Amino acid sequence: MNIALLGYGRMGQTIEQIAVKRGHNIVLKVDKNDKDYDITKADVAIDFSIPDVAFNNIQNCINNNVPVISGTTGWLANYDNAVALCEEKKGAFIYASNFSLGVNIFFELNKTLAKMMRALEQYNVSMEEIHHTKKLDAPSGTAISLAKDIISNSDKYEGWKLDEQVEKNIPIVAKRIGDVPGTHSVTYESEVDTVTIEHIAHNRQGFALGAVIAAEWIVGKTGIFTMNDVLNIG
Repeated sequence: MNIALLGYGRMGQTIEQIAVKRGHNIVLKVDKNDKDYDITKADVAIDFSIPDVAFNNIQNCINNNVPVISGTTGWLANYDNAVALCEEKKGAFIYASNFSLGVNIFFELNKTLAKMMRALEQYNVSMEEIHHTKKLDAPSGTAISLAKDIISNSDKYEGWKLDEQVEKNIPIVAKRIGDVPGTHSVTYESEVDTVTIEHIAHNRQGFALGAVIAAEWIVGKTGIFTMNDVLNIG
């Protein structure tokens, strides 16, 4: 399989290593300043770029009938536009705030716990995420996904707030420390006890492997998908 890497930072380089080990070819490495490139050389594109260029990358892929996997966060104001274009062009597209196989299992645990806590008014939920100092957005896309899933499965919360305790909103604390690849925790606390679920990434390998598996899965398909489709969970 011929893969285009849209974004060649640390994640792009890790994806390259895993893809090559799995027998694939990297035919394009596109950095943020590269404008003129032929995406049609690729069977599939994997976008881990930056928020300012992600939507343009996705549009370019869909317009040229190249399936695209995007793990870039911070561009989601244009997500509905990407979906509409994909439907119009009969393309193939997956966006995930996190491609880690473990995190996607964590997402399902989070939904289940939120449903269980729905009737227990004595518990208040909060979240914390920790990432490396070079991460551009806060809170992380993964944290936002976790918060949205809690809101969807709860009568108590209407939104989330970064570093703020506001009624009917889930407070999210975002920390940027060293080279931390990613830690997310969801905590329910009452006067008598605390219930916490947590996912700790030890390195970037899990994110990269999930993205490559998603790229392998999407080739030959048409539509807008999620990692639940790739992993057949949820």
